[in-house]
Amino acid sequence: MPEKRLVWDLPLRLFHWLLVLSLTGSYVTAELGFEWTNVHFYLGYFTLGLVAFRIIWGFVGPRHARFSSFLRGPGRVIGSLRALFSRESQPTVGHNPVGGLMVVVMLLMVGAQAVSGLFVTDDIAWSGPYNAAVSSEIAGKMAWFHHLNFDILIWVIALHVLAIAYYRVFKRQNLVTPMITGRKPAQHVIAQEAISSSELLKALIVAAICAGGVYWLVTSAPPPAEIYY
Repeated sequence: MPEKRLVWDLPLRLFHWLLVLSLTGSYVTAELGFEWTNVHFYLGYFTLGLVAFRIIWGFVGPRHARFSSFLRGPGRVIGSLRALFSRESQPTVGHNPVGGLMVVVMLLMVGAQAVSGLFVTDDIAWSGPYNAAVSSEIAGKMAWFHHLNFDILIWVIALHVLAIAYYRVFKRQNLVTPMITGRKPAQHVIAQEAISSSELLKALIVAAICAGGVYWLVTSAPPPAEIYY
């Protein structure tokens, strides 16, 4: 069996697939209607924690999880775009500049989706924890953004999936399996570029901080305004 080397750490891979499940669940519960609104809110809190984890992990995680390893200037991004149309381009070890840019775009969009959800209400029984902290006008704008952003996010996710399929069919590069196993063929990853471990203890600490932060954020929200009859 060809030798493979570790590139994607386990916490990063778990984040990726948990985000897939969370966004899928959020879409399904939104479509199912009122009875699933509570579950939809809890999925939003979970998603917010995932985004917070990924942002912190982008600074303290292993080499290829760090933003500094894949965020590049306009020149490198344009060069990466040109390489998209070449079958002969060499596979990158981590994210290429275009892929890295998409990581940031999706994090910002998903984060904005989760944050805006803290302010919305269904005007029946369920409200985000911070709905009472803003005027009805602002809450309405947040709800408008929440729906519009998710519609755009669906198209961005579709583009992401199409890009993966394009790489598999046209460029003969499998991007899915490494995000499951964490490993890439040794001919594409020199020993110095591989990571030695997934740094699980550090990841658990970061995850605990993010979970505690989201819990504090939700439980510290102002109580709903009292209604007098």
